[in-house]
Amino acid sequence: MAVNFSNLSRGGVVGRLARLPLRLIPKGATLPVMQGPLKGARWIAGSHVHGCWLGSYEMEKQLAFGRDVKPADVVYDIGANVGFYTLLASRLVGPAGHVFAFEPLPRNLGLLRKHVAINSLSNVTILPQAVSDKPGEALFSTSADPAQNGLTEQGDIRVQVTAVDVLLDKGEIKPPNLMKIDVEGAEAMVLRGAAKAISAHRPIIYLATHNDDVHRECLQILRGHGYTLSSMDAEPLETTREVLCVHESGR
Repeated sequence: MAVNFSNLSRGGVVGRLARLPLRLIPKGATLPVMQGPLKGARWIAGSHVHGCWLGSYEMEKQLAFGRDVKPADVVYDIGANVGFYTLLASRLVGPAGHVFAFEPLPRNLGLLRKHVAINSLSNVTILPQAVSDKPGEALFSTSADPAQNGLTEQGDIRVQVTAVDVLLDKGEIKPPNLMKIDVEGAEAMVLRGAAKAISAHRPIIYLATHNDDVHRECLQILRGHGYTLSSMDAEPLETTREVLCVHESGR
């Protein structure tokens, strides 16, 4: 059984003591993931939280992902950040499957590409775009935390934007078996731009939402597509920020 390092409180004495040695890890060092479904993969220290190479990052979600992603599946990692779930999906789908990773932020995109390269992944396509309900350009807000950036009218950079249905219609991506969506507030736009794909292919959806209004809108959209929704943590469905979405007909 893998130990969930992330369960140690950052404010507690044990948590603080356990994290002290992590300060000695130089940023940019390439380390093996220590445990969990991604054990042995190569990870760049400092690209995201230490829990990634320790293997404890979002452990329960990792394990669920491992159950739901099958060999030969096609996975969309929408909001790939620096690639933790891209790497995990690549391992799970195997050589017969494929992962399409979407990430517009230049800093994250560079690290995503490095993670794919140092792990010699041949079943991953990186798309340097944000995902929304229509193609074009949009403002994108950056912050000190590269994991918390997204499309917003107050954005400080411009990024290329696409929509799932547009790419599918052009044949630029394959139909999905599973979609992971984590885009810091633009989740409803992603779902609207993937309406045909969702109706036709009924992928499992791992949805992370980031505000109450968007959360309610996403639940409404998915229920309209015939999905059964469940919380992925201890919170009730109406207040959780992690939702597992499975079509009523099953996989």
